[in-house]
Amino acid sequence: MKKLYANYIESFEGLSKEIWYISLISLVNRAGTMVIPFLSLYLTKNLDFSKDDAGWILAFFGIGSVIGGWLGGKLTDIFGFYKVMIFSLLVTGLSFIVLQHITSFWGLCIAILIIMSIADSFRPAIYVSIKAYSSPENQTRAIGLIRLAINAGMAIGPTVAGLIIVTQGYGLLFWIDGITCILAIILFKFLVAPPKEEPITEETEVEMPSKNEVYSDFTYWIFIGLCFFMGMAFFQLIVTMPLYYEEVFELNEFEIGLMWIINVGIIIILEMPFLNFLEKKLIPVTKHILMACFLMCISFFILYQNFWIGIIIINMIIITFGEMLGFPYTNKFALNRAKSGVEGSYLALYAMAFSLSHIFSSKIGLSIVDQYGYQVNWVVTGTYGLVSIALAYWLIARTNKKL
Repeated sequence: MKKLYANYIESFEGLSKEIWYISLISLVNRAGTMVIPFLSLYLTKNLDFSKDDAGWILAFFGIGSVIGGWLGGKLTDIFGFYKVMIFSLLVTGLSFIVLQHITSFWGLCIAILIIMSIADSFRPAIYVSIKAYSSPENQTRAIGLIRLAINAGMAIGPTVAGLIIVTQGYGLLFWIDGITCILAIILFKFLVAPPKEEPITEETEVEMPSKNEVYSDFTYWIFIGLCFFMGMAFFQLIVTMPLYYEEVFELNEFEIGLMWIINVGIIIILEMPFLNFLEKKLIPVTKHILMACFLMCISFFILYQNFWIGIIIINMIIITFGEMLGFPYTNKFALNRAKSGVEGSYLALYAMAFSLSHIFSSKIGLSIVDQYGYQVNWVVTGTYGLVSIALAYWLIARTNKKL
């Protein structure tokens, strides 16, 4: 037991205080993000939209996320990640408070598009902040710590949200979302100082890469395609799975919130020691990504049978391990591939890949469920995983050739 404890503590050592502060801010912000996991239920159950209409609204959620990823990358390269993070969280917080008063179809489409365009400009900025506040040796663990904080927030958020919905309804959640975004940025401003810029001298001056260099990096585009199909599978967890839990297994919102405890509990307890263990094995990043794609794939194929409630628990465990491998190591690959001076552009494409997958995953998934049922959707989702596996093998082949 002592050895296990020592190994767990070791996995947190060597990380900068800025990474710890950013993790704290992420915890506060994510704990307050209560509406997002229940958005499909809110639209269909509380506002009486059809699944098809809800799919379109969630598609605008994804379109805004794509715009935000692109905008955040551009703004980060121009103004730096620090200013972008402050602007994004402050405006997002105010916008969430307003969102509760919008109930029409087109009103929600436009409002969610604008909110996500601002909110997701945060993502490329926080990815670049990891590079600024950590060393190459502990980047993966820095990513893991921030993910741990986010998932700890997710353990609190959906569980509390489910209880609030059952007792108070959805309105209070929008206030909590908004206030916690604002609180998070106040903490960020006071706890995290902007990184010091090293003066450029004749000895250190290097030729800056082209701002458009990322668009000619073919290996990186294979990686972006891989992330897209991985996201197509993963986002079913937050788009169609809550409806599946309710309609097939008759779980209420509070019980659905408890299902997230499996996901976040495994991540909180195991992810940091798991990443620390893997880092010592010196396994190439691309092989971790390949295994993540395999786990995402198999987790949905097993859902084809729906007569035993235990299968949704097995699904959650497998996809969680895929998530623990997939997101830290795809993030690390993007950070390592990014050229100095244009990190924002590289990380923007990375963020946009998942945003695009959210658009198509939401719309296609809900439409398939509406027309053909959940079982067909799980087969299609598992096929996304197969495509990501093929792209992972291609990525390994190119990186082995140093292309």
